[in-house]
Amino acid sequence: MTEARIHRSTTSKSDVAVQTASWLALVALLVPLGLIVGDLLMRGATSLSPQFLVDSPSKAGREGGIGPVLLSTLLVMGVCLLVVVPLGLAAAIGLNEYLRRGGFAVRTVRIALDVLAGTPSIALGMFGYAFFCIALGMGVSILAGGLTLACMVMPLYVRLSEQALRTVPDDVRAAADALALRRYTAILRIVLPVAAPGLFAATGLALARALAETAALLFTSGYVSRTPGSLLDPGRVLAVHIFDLSMNVPGGDGPAYATALVLVALLLSVSGVPRLVRGFTRRWSHPV
Repeated sequence: MTEARIHRSTTSKSDVAVQTASWLALVALLVPLGLIVGDLLMRGATSLSPQFLVDSPSKAGREGGIGPVLLSTLLVMGVCLLVVVPLGLAAAIGLNEYLRRGGFAVRTVRIALDVLAGTPSIALGMFGYAFFCIALGMGVSILAGGLTLACMVMPLYVRLSEQALRTVPDDVRAAADALALRRYTAILRIVLPVAAPGLFAATGLALARALAETAALLFTSGYVSRTPGSLLDPGRVLAVHIFDLSMNVPGGDGPAYATALVLVALLLSVSGVPRLVRGFTRRWSHPV
């Protein structure tokens, strides 16, 4: 009895210690985020308005709004998404569903993805400028910027999508084989729907990574703040606009903080919407 009580007491103290450490870690993460958002609100809320989202910049960005910049950002993200999702999902399916797990080919591809994911963004920007802008003749344009971002976030998306596919139990695949389903039919109709929550999360994280990028887009999408007429026109994205206002434009702090608020709102959207979709998908797939 005494030993049992001592054991329960020790276990209880350990649980309290772990729980306290977890709460402290959570606070340590949330406090900096709260300080950053609070600072942005205090400094940029006065400059933020509906008109600010649609007007063009004037006087080097000290006046006007971010309409063309916001449009360029959405176009660059759209190009990136259209490239990353089909190619990245196909690569993840190949790694997890067709190639032998743990085989030489899978290990080699994973190492290559990890190396590419660790490449500095400035180096990828120089590659994008040399390859897409010059070698392929796209020039400094939204298309070149989107393709460069696709190269940057592709490793992250492939690895996250692969992890999502690996969460699907092998029993599901065995059941599909028992029903004599073709491999691609089982993947499209069974594996992908089950892995959909994780795939949505992977898409959101990849978009958030691309949305905050600055260095690579300085070389590829350009510095021009006018409204683009096509994907082959240059366009300034939000992150580059914030950098220019804060570093090169005297008196541009107010619009820079307001633009940063818009960027944070977009980051929260691309991170939060997939989570909502994931939760809805789980409830729909497993009704109570």
